[in-house]
Amino acid sequence: MADLAPSPTKPRAAILPRFRRNEMWTYFGPAFVASVAYIDPGNFATNILGGTQFGYRLLWVLLWSNAMAILIQYLSAKLGIVTGLTLPQNCRKHFSRTTTLLLWASAEVAAVATDLAEFLGAAMGLDLLFGPLLYAHGFSPKATLLCAALVSTVLVFAILALDLAGHLWLERGIIGLVAIIGLCYGFEVFLVHPDWHAALLATLIPTLDRSSPGNFHDSIYAAVGMLGATVMPHVIYLHSALVQPRLKQLTGASTPAKQTIQNVALTGHSIRGPRRSILSRFLRFELVDVFVAMNGAWLINSAMILMAAVAFVHSTNLVAPNADTIREAYRTLGPLFGPAAAIVFAVALTCSGLSSSTVGVMAGQVIIEGFLDIKFPIFLRRLITIVPAIAVIATGLDPFKILVLSQVVLSFALPFALIPLLILTSRASVMETFASALRTRVAGWVVVIVIITLNAILLGQLAFA
Repeated sequence: MADLAPSPTKPRAAILPRFRRNEMWTYFGPAFVASVAYIDPGNFATNILGGTQFGYRLLWVLLWSNAMAILIQYLSAKLGIVTGLTLPQNCRKHFSRTTTLLLWASAEVAAVATDLAEFLGAAMGLDLLFGPLLYAHGFSPKATLLCAALVSTVLVFAILALDLAGHLWLERGIIGLVAIIGLCYGFEVFLVHPDWHAALLATLIPTLDRSSPGNFHDSIYAAVGMLGATVMPHVIYLHSALVQPRLKQLTGASTPAKQTIQNVALTGHSIRGPRRSILSRFLRFELVDVFVAMNGAWLINSAMILMAAVAFVHSTNLVAPNADTIREAYRTLGPLFGPAAAIVFAVALTCSGLSSSTVGVMAGQVIIEGFLDIKFPIFLRRLITIVPAIAVIATGLDPFKILVLSQVVLSFALPFALIPLLILTSRASVMETFASALRTRVAGWVVVIVIITLNAILLGQLAFA
């Protein structure tokens, strides 16, 4: 009878390569850093807007966006692991100079829009937490938000400085902030007691609000904003760079796979032996990393919708993006669910803004260095990218409208990151035998078509409006 019992190690070995105890944890990190971009302040803005206006109706957008994110982030990591180069570096190597400059311009627009949303979110979170103390000393709302922005700048510099001690310290710091966000929203969902049956149906069945032409347009706008906030173009570039430190540790060279593929082109042989085993092993563990991290971000985003759908459904101040929407959300939570609910909301927003702003700066550095082949100090990048956010605050523009608009801009920038990624990962001359299978290529192009279609519908709605 003992011979008939299955080996306890076989099911795991069928999915993952053999590994030492706790070895998989050493591969966790890159996808969790990338996942920060999927729970940034832009998500707060679009999810509050979507949940308040449409209840549970748009939960399906998050489910499908998450599926897209898993595919896209794995392809980005795969390109970086196999080639030893980032996505921008691969674009510069394999595309014409004109195409490269066009892609760089679109990537910079996405990076600036991203950093604007994230930095504003961090400043708004600190403003909610500590603004009343400054108001008591005679500060105006604009001055208070400006002070919060300056404090955010210092805190982001401090988080970036963790990288000086090694990439693992930066990863751990950001993962810690993500954990705080998750705990905060777990607490919020526990307080609001959502209708789980209605939420499940809304997650599985795609619908839009067709009750009126205006509501239909608004639901499309919210859906595209949620898509732009969930599938982020700048982090597509970044993930291919986040895997490089581990790749160097595993192989002992900064661009080992690139050298291997060049040798393949000269000798006609395929990648064999220890190097192929290392790359295959890394890819399998990175797939697990991506799956766990992206689903964690999906649960947090879904929790945002659930909270907004229950807590703000009767609020007349939260039915459209206006200057005080996030502040009103903060003020509404306190009377409904107690002061702790409001404080937890502000803490989550602050952690989201600080962590995602850090990741946005890292992505901006990867973009400018990769496309233009220059060295650009990350702290200088931070200084430059705070200018638009400070300008928005100083001129008194509506921060919430800027947050939502930035997510729509990101959605339009997505194809300029996705199409090069799909082209490169499908080419045997780039990926050798690691080139994407037919089903992966089909799924990738379906994602691009869906995004372009949603954007075209939104443009048509805006034109007729």
